[in-house]
Amino acid sequence: MKTILITGGAGFIGSHVVRLFLKKYPTDIIVNVDCLTYAGNLENLSDIDHLSNYIFEKVDIRDSLSLNQVFEKHNPDTIIHLAAESHVDRSISNPMEFVETNVVGAVNLLNSAKNSWKESFEGKLFYHVSTDEVFGALGADGLFTEETPYSPNSPYSASKAASDHFVRAYHETYGMPIVISNCSNNYGPNQFPEKLIPLMISNILNGKNLPVYGDGKYTRDWLYVEDHASAIETVYRKGVIGETYCIGGWNELQNIDLIHKLCDLMDKKLSLELGTSRKLIAFVKDRPGHDKRYAIDARKMENDLGWKPKESFESGMKKTIDWYLNNQDWLKNVTSGAYQSYYSKQYKK
Repeated sequence: MKTILITGGAGFIGSHVVRLFLKKYPTDIIVNVDCLTYAGNLENLSDIDHLSNYIFEKVDIRDSLSLNQVFEKHNPDTIIHLAAESHVDRSISNPMEFVETNVVGAVNLLNSAKNSWKESFEGKLFYHVSTDEVFGALGADGLFTEETPYSPNSPYSASKAASDHFVRAYHETYGMPIVISNCSNNYGPNQFPEKLIPLMISNILNGKNLPVYGDGKYTRDWLYVEDHASAIETVYRKGVIGETYCIGGWNELQNIDLIHKLCDLMDKKLSLELGTSRKLIAFVKDRPGHDKRYAIDARKMENDLGWKPKESFESGMKKTIDWYLNNQDWLKNVTSGAYQSYYSKQYKK
């Protein structure tokens, strides 16, 4: 029996990872550490929170004392670190919040693991989940690989790059067994509606404008969140200590093309005249430091670890739209912030 500690497990990607690990490893203990910020929602895990091998700890990774207590209490063998501030726009408004969570929080976690594992690193693993944004922007050609130099262009990507460097430094300096993965844009169920796809779905449902930065020709590689969770489980199981793995969906789309596809699918689902949702598109002033193109070369994942994404963009998008249409109460709850009022009372100290 192992104890696997997953940070940020109430968030978008984290909740899918927690669910998958509970399914794949029913004899292991899964400890979910999350401080339940605006993007952390225990409703994301309501279907599995009764399982006997699942433990939730409301802890902020910026609080080193509380983090050490969690390690003393559960003595985890594996850390899968997903907790992070992740929205570029928020990082432009408040860079220090990203430094505190993404850099200081990651180092706190590294220190807690190092102290907990001081007798031996045998059988231990610190798995740091990162982003392709640390590599900066691509031109019209080329793909990010594990060898691409870091060149972050936003406070968010700079904070994630810094955390990647600290994880790698703890491997080189202390011998800590680590792996790192850098993933492209995720989409799917339970994503907080500040991100592009759920924002567009929510706005279409409410007849609001669909804000598109600049000319809308920014290109991203898109990966369905359950495919990312399966990739994380694959790296956990098969990854080589000290290695980095790039995870992507082989789905490059310009934002405006993605939004057009989404609008047409929503029109069909809502029985609207084709073109109705497209009329809501409104081009807005571009954000600072906006990277033009990201794209991942995921061949190392495929060749070395035998992982491929299962969902095409079309199949994943249909599943995503269906989920949001079938869970509009969830959408209303998170956009109103009602769930946070509950948490402030439930976890009041």
